[in-house]
Amino acid sequence: MLDKLASGPRSESERLDIAADQAIAACGGDMRSTIRALILANEFLEYELCEMFKAVTNGNARGKLAANRADWFD
Repeated sequence: MLDKLASGPRSESERLDIAADQAIAACGGDMRSTIRALILANEFLEYELCEMFKAVTNGNARGKLAANRADWFD
């Protein structure tokens, strides 16, 4: 499946057409199921991105809270 996407240079349009065809085929040709699956995947990625932003914003990028760091004022 991925070999078609990675096989040589293609235009962006061709690459997207192949990816769309593969998504539709993975859902048995049902367009509604394909759209639902893509929406679900997008929502999952948005959730993961929000969780990552929260972790970085709270200073958890290295597993520590920024307020507890000894070098906070350095």
